[in-house]
Amino acid sequence: MKKFLLLIAIAICISIIIPRNVYAVDITVGGSTWYSWWNQKQWNKNGSGDTTNFDPTFFYGPALSVKFSNDFNLTFVYLYAKFENEKRDSSGKTTIKHKRTDSDLALNYRLNGYFKIFGGVKYMPYKSSGTDGTISSHSDHSGFGPGLGVSCTYPILDNLFLLANLSGFYLWSNEDFSSDTGADDFKHNYKRYGFNSTLSIAYYIVPAATTISLGTRLQYYKSDYNYEDVDYIDNLFYGVTLTATYSFSI
Repeated sequence: MKKFLLLIAIAICISIIIPRNVYAVDITVGGSTWYSWWNQKQWNKNGSGDTTNFDPTFFYGPALSVKFSNDFNLTFVYLYAKFENEKRDSSGKTTIKHKRTDSDLALNYRLNGYFKIFGGVKYMPYKSSGTDGTISSHSDHSGFGPGLGVSCTYPILDNLFLLANLSGFYLWSNEDFSSDTGADDFKHNYKRYGFNSTLSIAYYIVPAATTISLGTRLQYYKSDYNYEDVDYIDNLFYGVTLTATYSFSI
């Protein structure tokens, strides 16, 4: 929660320091969804690996953009999702549930009519809970760090555009793990780094001042865990995105 409030504080500070030649500010507000699959593979220090495939689910949340001038705009996206996986074997049933947040705050700079570069901060926490037989466990993960990228907007027809972006991020992360027994409780710091890529088609509905975009998104990151028997963890998210936003000026 503290890091989420920090994102909002950063947004306010940026809006104050960016110079504006006119009084009007263009605002775009709406919602975004991402129907995503999640594949996770844990690599152990002995070279073995364990793969977990979570059932696909929806990320959803608000999207906001504030345009201060022809060259600068500030964007904020906050997405939330719940994932679940269930396994059965000779020892019984194992259930894993994750509550995930994926949020980005970025300052964008227009290079020309097609390309923008952007930089900002990413906040990516999640909470995990699991039941293995009669033992329940819980862990809180937090991740916060910088991100950089480039985006492209290419006009296809009147009011129809191709949108693409590619970005990388580096997150300082930590885990706080606890279980019913308390015997294996621990706290551990680690790092996550990876990239996001999206490709979509957007249509601007002029009478409604509304943009609808449909496309795909892929996110990969590596958790450089390095704790006890675990070396690192690969995480791959991929799926379909749908966003609707409304634009106005103040």
